[in-house]
Amino acid sequence: MIIHSFLMINDRYFVGLNVYTPMKLLHPSSWKDYELIDAGDGEKLERFGKYCLIRPEPQAIWRKTKSENEWNKIAHAQFRREQKDNFRFGDDVKGGWKKNQSMPDSWNVEYHHQKLSLTLRLALTSFGHVGIFPEQGENWNFIFETVSSWKTKAPRILNLFAYTGAASMVARQAGAEVTHVDASRPGLNWANQNMQLNHLDHIRWVYEDALKFVKREAKRGNKYNGIIMDPPPYGRGPEGEKWTLQEKLDELVWLSHQLLEEKDHFFILSMYAVGLSATVGLNVVKSHFKDSQPESGEFFLKSTQGLDLPMGTFVRFRG
Repeated sequence: MIIHSFLMINDRYFVGLNVYTPMKLLHPSSWKDYELIDAGDGEKLERFGKYCLIRPEPQAIWRKTKSENEWNKIAHAQFRREQKDNFRFGDDVKGGWKKNQSMPDSWNVEYHHQKLSLTLRLALTSFGHVGIFPEQGENWNFIFETVSSWKTKAPRILNLFAYTGAASMVARQAGAEVTHVDASRPGLNWANQNMQLNHLDHIRWVYEDALKFVKREAKRGNKYNGIIMDPPPYGRGPEGEKWTLQEKLDELVWLSHQLLEEKDHFFILSMYAVGLSATVGLNVVKSHFKDSQPESGEFFLKSTQGLDLPMGTFVRFRG
């Protein structure tokens, strides 16, 4: 006899064999200053505050809903990559912005959820990013709600590969002591600007390779109540340290297990490596945090045109 089990994803059921793995599809519903207008043909059309941008998106392999002319009329600026393959991005790919309408090179957006209120600086960078990943709003909510619920005085949060620091601002605003680790000087400067915009202080800035820092903290016996990590598929540290997600993630999570407090804790892993499913991250986390009950799945952005855009995977738990 074949026994079937069911996989539920946001009220959708899938039949499998002898397996039950609850997966989630999450989208950031609290945004007013962000909107995915359309996506397709390897690009996405987004609104950040007052300004609309066209940027490359390798997962948008379907056709655009709106016409090319409509996109160009809406967009204030467009980022083009100088490459023939629109579906695989390398670290050596060059590109640039072309402005269709008048707009500043830097501006602010706001994000609100319950008592959380963020102001974040955005900018047109030379590599096509703007300073935030909008889908991470769901993780910001998770961090703020979790830290705010604890009775622990001044809990310690470690943010690895911390970029421009939105998650660091959230944890600090919730009352945590935050250690922000990134291997990019411009990224640290940008995060410091976000701290000032939000009238916060006393975030510990660490310019170092994340894996090196975690190894040292584990040797010292230091502990944290929360660990956030958003490792890139590949990268370089300040001293040329090579980072490859598939090679280093297991070690990083193993070391993080040694740093996490037994009570009043949370752990968040986000991954943006195309081709790695949420199950990969889930298995790595479960292999080291054996007593945890993690939730995992995929982030996506809701399009106003009805064709939603997948935006990476997550694994997270709290206790």
